Amino acid sequence: QLPVAQVLIIDARFALGGHGEGELAYRAAHIPHARYADLDRDLSDLSKSGRGRHPLPDFHQFARRLADWGWRRDLRVVIYDDAGGSMAAARLRWLLACVGIDAALLDGGWQAWQAAGLPTEHGAAATTRTAVPLLDFDVAQTIDYAELDALRHDQAALILDARGTPRFRGEHEPFDRAAGHVPGARNRPWRENLDASGRFKPANVLRREFTALLGGRAPNRVVHMCGSGVFACHNQFAMTLAGLAGSRVFVPSWSGWSSDPKWAVATGD
Repeated sequence: QLPVAQVLIIDARFALGGHGEGELAYRAAHIPHARYADLDRDLSDLSKSGRGRHPLPDFHQFARRLADWGWRRDLRVVIYDDAGGSMAAARLRWLLACVGIDAALLDGGWQAWQAAGLPTEHGAAATTRTAVPLLDFDVAQTIDYAELDALRHDQAALILDARGTPRFRGEHEPFDRAAGHVPGARNRPWRENLDASGRFKPANVLRREFTALLGGRAPNRVVHMCGSGVFACHNQFAMTLAGLAGSRVFVPSWSGWSSDPKWAVATGD
């Protein structure tokens, strides 16, 4: 346990299609002193077009949000959600990593905290706003459409899609214009990173599983995607946890790729 003065806890619960449900759940009960991060409002810029359902946030606004949460360089950042870290928690951890800020995911998330009988509080946590930091986003952590189109033809590269297998195969598509996946991509559903209790598998198990997928490729030749650039961050974190650092994220993901008919679509395995 860390003293409250040494840690910044961020609650990132979010329900796809449930407007404001994550914040309502936060206000009903959360880990003491946790601040709230909303996927749509704080971790995305929904005004950007052609970049998928959850485009990258404006980083000047993101810096102001960090200040609102009371972030300082000397604080340990811990993030949680109620989906095994797969939703906004992993997205926020990845965004912070892209601006040089280390953060941890709470293994097991909100459910593990509750199951342990640990204290909670309700309402909004009191915060002391800090200075707005200067953030330098590392654009090398992402790729664009043209590069992804080139990489799908490159045998030394690997595109991993974190969506569930039925969506990857194109058996159904509840959100986007077309069903299927980027030709040449492989499916690694994010849930495979977790055990039956909703906690991350041991690092050595994750390393063995991802190494088998890599097939001799270097970790920095891996690109992650999903539906809208959120669950992809879970696979990216799992690889990092396994000691396979350097993989990147295609932020527009399937929602961006499938929105333009000029990009090829595949179905099946």
